[in-house]
Amino acid sequence: MTQLPQMTDEHRGHPKEIWILFIVEMWERFSYYGMRSLLIFYMTKTFLFGDDKSYAIYGSYTALVYLTPVFGGIVADRLLGYRKAVTVGALLMAMGHFCMAIQTTPVFYLALSLLIIGNGFFKPNMSTVVGKLYKEGDPRRDGGYTIFYMGVNVGAALAPIACGLVGDRFGLHWGFTLAGFGMVTGLLVFLSAQKRFAAIADPPNPESLKRTVMPLVSKETLIYIGGAVAVALTWKLIQLPELVGWMLIILGGGMFAGVLAYSLTREHISRDRLWVALGLTAVAVVFWAFFEQAGSSMNLFADRNVNKVVLGFEVPAPVMQSINPIFIILLGPLFAWLWVALDARKLNPSIPLKFGLGIIQLGLGFIALYYGASISQEDGTVALYWLVLGYLLHTTGELCLSPVGLSMISKLAPPNMGAMMMGMWYLSIAFAQYAAGLIAQLTGVSGEEVGATAEFSAVDTVMVYGNVFGKIAIVAVVVGILTSLFAPLINKGTHGVK
Repeated sequence: MTQLPQMTDEHRGHPKEIWILFIVEMWERFSYYGMRSLLIFYMTKTFLFGDDKSYAIYGSYTALVYLTPVFGGIVADRLLGYRKAVTVGALLMAMGHFCMAIQTTPVFYLALSLLIIGNGFFKPNMSTVVGKLYKEGDPRRDGGYTIFYMGVNVGAALAPIACGLVGDRFGLHWGFTLAGFGMVTGLLVFLSAQKRFAAIADPPNPESLKRTVMPLVSKETLIYIGGAVAVALTWKLIQLPELVGWMLIILGGGMFAGVLAYSLTREHISRDRLWVALGLTAVAVVFWAFFEQAGSSMNLFADRNVNKVVLGFEVPAPVMQSINPIFIILLGPLFAWLWVALDARKLNPSIPLKFGLGIIQLGLGFIALYYGASISQEDGTVALYWLVLGYLLHTTGELCLSPVGLSMISKLAPPNMGAMMMGMWYLSIAFAQYAAGLIAQLTGVSGEEVGATAEFSAVDTVMVYGNVFGKIAIVAVVVGILTSLFAPLINKGTHGVK
C-alpha cells in the first residue's frame, strides 16, 4: 500500500489522519442522531401523522439507511474511490438535513431520500479509509477503529442534547438546521484534508472515470446521475413502507437461501461455520428489532409518560436519546478490559454466549420499562430512573453483542464469501430496523392523520406502552436464554474460532 509522506506524522502513536476522521465522523453522527432524535416528533407533531404511519415511515427510513451502504461500498471500491464517495455522501446528507427544515410533506420525503442515499455513499467508505491508514498486520489498527468509533459515540451523545434543546425551544425545524450545520462542518474538515487521503482514497482507475459512456457524459458523471435517480426512486419508495418490507424480504430471503445452498457444497468445517453465522445473524435481527424501539416507541413513551423534570427543569424528550451513547462512552472501556481479563483467566464467554447474554440484558431493560409503567403515578407518569435503567441494560446488552457481530462474520465466512456475508449482516440489520417499525405500531395510540390532535392522556397510554414492552421482554429473555443454553453446541460449529 502506497502512503503519502504526511502519513508518517503521528499523534499519540497513530497517524494524524485518524484524528481528522474522528472529527468528521463525530460531526456526521451528530447530524444523524440529532435528526433521528427529532424525527418521530416531527411526524406526529408537525405533520400530524398518526402513530402507525409515523412508525412505518421511521422503520422504512432506518431500514434503507442500513441497506444503501451495501451498494455504496461497491461503487466506491470499484469505481468512484472512497474520497469522492464520502464527499458526495456528505453533500447529499447536508442537503437532506436542510430540507427537513422546510415543513411540507413532499420536501420531507425528499429530505429522507437525500439522507438515505447520502448515507449509502458516506457510511461504508469512512470505515474503509480508517483501515487503509494502517498497513496489513499493524497492531495499531484495532486502536484506530476504537478512536474512530469513539467519534461515533461522542457525536451520538452530543446531538440529542444540542438538537433536542434547540428543537424544543425554537422549533423542530431549527433542530434539523443545527444537524445540517453539523454535517457541513464535518464535510469542510474532510475537504480541508483531501491531499492527506489522496494516496489511499482515490479512485482505483482515475482515467476510467473520465471516459465517456455516452455523448458528453463520462463514467463519473453517470454515477452522479445514478445517485440522483436513486434519490428520486427512494422519494417514492419511502412513501410505500409495505413495498420496502417486501423488498427486504425478497433480498434477505434470496441471500439467505443462496448462502444456505452454497454451504451444502462446502466441506463440513466451512459448512458448520456458515450455519453458525446464519443462526447468530437471526438472533441479531431479534436484538436490533427490539433495541431500535429507542428512536420510535420509547421516544414517544418518554415524551408522553415519563416524568422528565430534573432539578426543576423539564428535559425535552429528544434529549433522552443521548443516554445510550453516554453509557457506551462510560462503559465501553470497562467491557473492553473485562473481556481481556476474562480471556487471561480462560473465562471469556464464547461468541454465541455473548449473543445470548446481550439479548437477555436487553430483555431485562424492557422489564424495567414494563415495571415502571405498571407502578406509574395516578396521572400516568413514570419515574425517569426506570427509563434510565432500561437504557443502561440495553447498553450493556449492546456491548455484549454489537462489537462481536462484524468480527464474527469476518472470522466465520470463507475467504471468498467475506463481502457477501458482510452484506448479509447489514441487510439483516436493515430488516431489523423495518421490523422495529412494525413492532412499534403495537404501541400506536393515535389514528391516521390525527397525530397530536388525538384525545388521549398519559393515563390512557401508559400501559399501552407498558404491555408491549412487557411482551418484548418475554420474547427477548426467552431467545437469550435459549441462545445461552445452546451456546456450547453452537460454539462447536465454529471449530475453534473465538
